[in-house]
Amino acid sequence: MKRIDTDLPGVCVIEPVVHGDRRGWFSETWRRDTFASLGITHDFVQDNQSLSGRGVLRGLHYQLGRPQAKLVRVLHGEVYDVALDVRRGSPSFGRWTATMLTGENRRMLYVPAGFAHGFCVVSETAEFFYKCSDLYAPAEERGIAWDDPALAIPWPLAGQAPLLSDKDRRYGTLATRPQADLPTYAE
Repeated sequence: MKRIDTDLPGVCVIEPVVHGDRRGWFSETWRRDTFASLGITHDFVQDNQSLSGRGVLRGLHYQLGRPQAKLVRVLHGEVYDVALDVRRGSPSFGRWTATMLTGENRRMLYVPAGFAHGFCVVSETAEFFYKCSDLYAPAEERGIAWDDPALAIPWPLAGQAPLLSDKDRRYGTLATRPQADLPTYAE
């Protein structure tokens, strides 16, 4: 596996080794010792999978009291995947990075705890899979508006309105988020 660092410290793309022949292909997607050698040492405790259609936008989500690091990938389809640093006091607070994850490129994105995460489906459908370092805790879930003008994330929506959950429609901007609702940066 290969680690490709992004411009946000801690957020990285993982490119797996894919072994292919006339029968198809094989790839390891999680192996604790391999990921530890890449600097990712979490014990992931929950796996999630979703199926979404074109234009679905999920995010930008994070958990406060039970922060989750995430290792995300696309099994089928294509998504524009975003990680946003929401850790108050962080040198990269308010900065985001994005990458295309596809069933074809088989890349994964590692999103550390303290970052908000979201994605937009750009293919007809996308099957999305992710590992979490802590359990989902609905009372701890927080979010940032996907269309926060200060962030100016160029979601690939081709001029269409995204399909959002009611919850995602209600989130406010990063600037209006109470400080108590933001994780604290720790080196």
